[in-house]
Order: sequence, then structure tokens, then C-alpha cells
Amino acid sequence: MRVLVVTAVPVERDAVTRAFGGTPQILGLPGAELHRSGAFDVLAGGAGPAAAAAAAAFALASATGSAPGPYGLVVSAGIGGGFAPAPLGSLVVASDIVAADLGAETPDGFLPVTALGFGRDRFAPPPTLVREVAAATGAAPGPVLTVSTVTGTAARTAALLTAYPGALAEAMEGFGVAEAAERAGVPVLELRAVSNTVGPRDRAAWRIGDALAALTEAFGKTRPVLEGWNRHDH
Repeated sequence: MRVLVVTAVPVERDAVTRAFGGTPQILGLPGAELHRSGAFDVLAGGAGPAAAAAAAAFALASATGSAPGPYGLVVSAGIGGGFAPAPLGSLVVASDIVAADLGAETPDGFLPVTALGFGRDRFAPPPTLVREVAAATGAAPGPVLTVSTVTGTAARTAALLTAYPGALAEAMEGFGVAEAAERAGVPVLELRAVSNTVGPRDRAAWRIGDALAALTEAFGKTRPVLEGWNRHDH
């Protein structure tokens, strides 16, 4: 099974690619490089849900009907913020990929797009795959929020947790990747390494290097799970 891994930026792409060893084959896509290592294609699609959706959709469409064949799984991967008490450098695998700020502000608070009567605000990765990845990597399974603006205040953190109890992490690309995968009829997974605590912005406290190292280790452990997974069993 071929797997497409979509990250936001090149350092995340390279952290994932290192897990597969060797020298990847580098292929050109409009606006991006695709690094191919065996059955895994890894690209940096850009920051935010729109860029991620566009990059994933283009890669999925480009693979259809071409050698070496279509993808059987799409993974949104990278670093992200963890809601306390998630330790820095820990891993989260999404049980739900949630568009946390897609909707409308009202005098009574935020309404998700589903409450407005159209669209959707979440995707659920295959539960069996989530469990297997969690077991292989030690990742905590739970909701991962997709936001267009990184949270930087205590008030916003509290509002997100009120709206989405049990959320473990936030990032900026998962929902966009999931939208593209859904439209292509391909299952989606999201795996994040925690680089910072969601809350008042303290850039000096971020541990990006540790999170990238954790991401490499996670994909080293995830690789055999993904290679052995049958999408028709989910």
C-alpha cells in the first residue's frame, strides 16, 4: 500500500523521511518537492488548512492512474501544541480531526459549521489504525484540533477546551489534509509530536528539536504498522 504523508514545512518532511533511511527519490510537484522512500511519499504542503488541502489534493490526483499507483492512506504529520498535561516531546494520534474555528461567532459564543446547517467539522480516522499506531509508538489517542491561528492566550485555551473537551493537541493542517483525503476516497490519519504547551505564547519554551526527533522515532515505529495495514479492515 502506498502512503502519502503531508507535513507543513520542510523540516517536518525531512524528520519523517529520516525514519525511512537511505536517500529518498526527490520528485517535483507544482509548489512542492515529494520525497519518495519505498511505499512512502512525503511532502511539505505549506502551513494552514488551505495550503495543506491543496497540496494533498494535487498529490492524490497526480497519483491516480499513474505508476506506481494510487495511495491507500494519507497521513497528516508534524509538530503541534499539546494541551496540558501533554509532555513536550510526547506523541498524539488523532481519534478525531476537528476544525476548531470553522463556523461563526455569535453573542452566545462560537457555533461550529455543522450547527449552521452545512458542512462538517470533523473526520474520524480508522479506529483500528489509531489503536495500532498508539500501541506501536506510545502516542496518546484523542481529538486533535485544526486551527488557522495558533493559540496564544489562556482565555482562548479555555474556550477551546470548553468547546472540545478532551482535546489533546492543536495544529494547523490536519483538517485540510482530511478534506482532500475524503474527497479522494482515501482514509486519513494524523500524528503529532508536541513541541509546546497550548496557552500563553512563550516561544522560548518551545522544544522544536525534541519534537522533530520524536516525530522521526515515531515514524520508524509506525512504518511496519502502516505497511501491514489493510484499509478494507477499517
